[in-house]
Amino acid sequence: MSTTTTTESAKGSAAGPPQTKSGKSVPPDQRSWRLRLNRADIKGTPYALVAPYFLLFMVFGLFPMAYTMYASLHTWKIGVPGREFVGLQNYSFLLFEYERFGWSIVNTLGMFAMATVPQLICALMVANALNKRLKRQMFWRMLVLAPIVTSVVAVGVIFARIWGQEYGMINGFLELIGLDAVNWQAGRFSSWFAISSMVDWRWMGYNSLIFLAAMQTIPRQLYEAATVDGASQRQQFWSITIPQLKPVIIFTAFISSVGGMMLFVEPMMFDAGRLSGGSDGQFQTTSMVLVDILRTHGNYGVSAAAGWLLFLVIGLVAAVNFLIVNRISGSK
Repeated sequence: MSTTTTTESAKGSAAGPPQTKSGKSVPPDQRSWRLRLNRADIKGTPYALVAPYFLLFMVFGLFPMAYTMYASLHTWKIGVPGREFVGLQNYSFLLFEYERFGWSIVNTLGMFAMATVPQLICALMVANALNKRLKRQMFWRMLVLAPIVTSVVAVGVIFARIWGQEYGMINGFLELIGLDAVNWQAGRFSSWFAISSMVDWRWMGYNSLIFLAAMQTIPRQLYEAATVDGASQRQQFWSITIPQLKPVIIFTAFISSVGGMMLFVEPMMFDAGRLSGGSDGQFQTTSMVLVDILRTHGNYGVSAAAGWLLFLVIGLVAAVNFLIVNRISGSK
């Protein structure tokens, strides 16, 4: 009988209300309040951690975009009072009347294609080489970082001298082998090539380090098994490395697409800081046209419309690039 009573009392104490460290029981109201607080902490903490980013994005991202959209629908000239709603007139002017805007899109797409594709291919090859067992690996990896930390203005000035017509290094080499000097700034394709080399030199190392970091996460067992099966290094690269790098390749292609379509500093410095993009706008990008309309003509409405058109073109190019890279990398 005593044993049964002891067991029942133990069960009753186990099922009773929780107690504090001093042995006092916690009231039901306080217990439910703590439970609600714990649930709110679990559910609300992730949102509280990401909230600062979205607040900053609303202030510095969404609001400027909405304000620019508002400006693009009005006649808005700096220094001229009054704004008149004109609808899509600014967009129509850029697309059908202002010839330089259309050519700027062609120039931007041309330099983007000429720079991005070789850049990503070379970055992939450099990353694959750095992933090998080399002597002084840290030195070579730090050397790849050098173009990234170099000032873009300094890069533009140096490359403008390299591709200069009279005393440029490239023309000096051409004359040395018996060829005529080239005015790299005068021609459309020649200027695209010169500016693309500047972009490739500056950003190839950045993409190489991204590829290298992704390559080091690939399990070594895959390569060891392929080696045992008799696969060469080239076969391992195309059968193991490329499929494993598919998400990273898509990411770098997307980032390069956005950066390439916003090309501004390199062509401007190639023309000694001018926004005209050469004598006939042969390498004037859309970003340069946007700034030139605002600074030279003071037309904020047309400049805002150019910004939105550039935004749409960037989105279209990024989507097409994503589909192409996704299909190519998926077929390997």
